[in-house]
Amino acid sequence: MKKIIFSCLILLVGKAGFSQSAEKQNEIKLNIANTIAIASVEFGYERFLDYHQSIEGVILLNDRMNYHSEKGSREFSTTSFKLGYNYYFGEDNAASGLYINPFAKYRSGEFTQETVLEGSNSPGIEVTDMNSFIIGLGAGYIWNFSDTFVIGPFLNIGRNFSEEVRDRFSAIEFNAGLNIGYRF
Repeated sequence: MKKIIFSCLILLVGKAGFSQSAEKQNEIKLNIANTIAIASVEFGYERFLDYHQSIEGVILLNDRMNYHSEKGSREFSTTSFKLGYNYYFGEDNAASGLYINPFAKYRSGEFTQETVLEGSNSPGIEVTDMNSFIIGLGAGYIWNFSDTFVIGPFLNIGRNFSEEVRDRFSAIEFNAGLNIGYRF
């Protein structure tokens, strides 16, 4: 699955490099809010199909389930890959304004937590396999400055299909942030 998503991203980036159009059809972005607040890095690439729609790929490093903290002896060692479609409702010709984002996401990695073993007072480590497939829907707003720099808040909600993750955390996942980006 990782190889398929990575191949799609490479194909989109490669095609973008040979585009003959004078319009800016590519965007790179970073969720600066989560990078500052919880040390989770969300880096994305967006390829515009026209003024109202685009395809995006996002890599999420240290992807945390519903913003669970890593206080004490808890640690997320996860990476996610998200592939989504954006539809912009803005009236100008610069892919801005309110948008919706249906997406599919794959998370790999594990969550570890120090715990007391059942029937004993000795400490142990509980490991949760975080490998899961998630589908969801997001929405946000983009402000476009001179069709070069963009900034905007977003909110995503997704459904997790891993029984182990649902048993440990929840079947419903939330993600929000503030993207800053550059169009070229």
